[in-house]
Amino acid sequence: MNVNPVNTGDASLVTIEPDAYRVPGVVRVTMNRPDAFNALSEALLDELQQTLTDIAKTDARVVVIAGAGRAFCAGHDLKEMRAAPSLAYYQQLFARCTKLMLTIQRLPQPVIARVHGIATAAGCQLVAMCDLAVAAETARFAVSGVNLGLFCATPSVPLSRNLSRKAALEMLLTGDFIDAAEARKQGLVNRVAPADALDDEVARLAASICAKPVEAVSAGKGLFYRQLEMGIEAAYQLAGQTMACNMMDDSALEGVQAFIDKRAPEWKR
Repeated sequence: MNVNPVNTGDASLVTIEPDAYRVPGVVRVTMNRPDAFNALSEALLDELQQTLTDIAKTDARVVVIAGAGRAFCAGHDLKEMRAAPSLAYYQQLFARCTKLMLTIQRLPQPVIARVHGIATAAGCQLVAMCDLAVAAETARFAVSGVNLGLFCATPSVPLSRNLSRKAALEMLLTGDFIDAAEARKQGLVNRVAPADALDDEVARLAASICAKPVEAVSAGKGLFYRQLEMGIEAAYQLAGQTMACNMMDDSALEGVQAFIDKRAPEWKR
């Protein structure tokens, strides 16, 4: 797996660790603005965008998004946003953020958010857009823009697709924090672990995915999101076609035959 950082040296806002979890195929991408709680500046958005675009072209199997320092991500950089306010600037900024969020969803590899500390506003949006999320028990989540007079409109898109409508709208209208246990209960994260065991839990989840055939995982992720936006009849048509094509893959043929033979499958990696 050949994945290189966009920038090199101390100035890099994104660090890339292909062997962070000692699980072949797993690459960790870490937002590296610890003094700013990894706020999504324009530069950080651009680096994340380019990094994920590059990873999509590699043989990486799972991507983990993490944050350096005390927080996962505190959302957009408000000082940067306030420096030169104009409608055109804000439209461009949120379009850039949306492009990043959609890139995560369209990546062929599953993306896991590794969440510690706080994940607020666009940081909470980032968690919701990742395919899966593992949180430390000490993690806290909020879409707190409303406290500043700014409804978190863009975070509401993935939040409303992860949580029930009433749970999502309560977070959006109050700006209140929820803890990791509540986030799991509401469907925002998959697993919660003690802070000192967070990486072990991420590694277990990533390893479980990597143990499956890449063709099934990639096709399955793509199908999952496309069918969500369809009516049920169109969704079944797409799912049936996807499954039929998947059945013709060598990995599926081997897996089914292994089941019939009552043996472990021998997949080509």
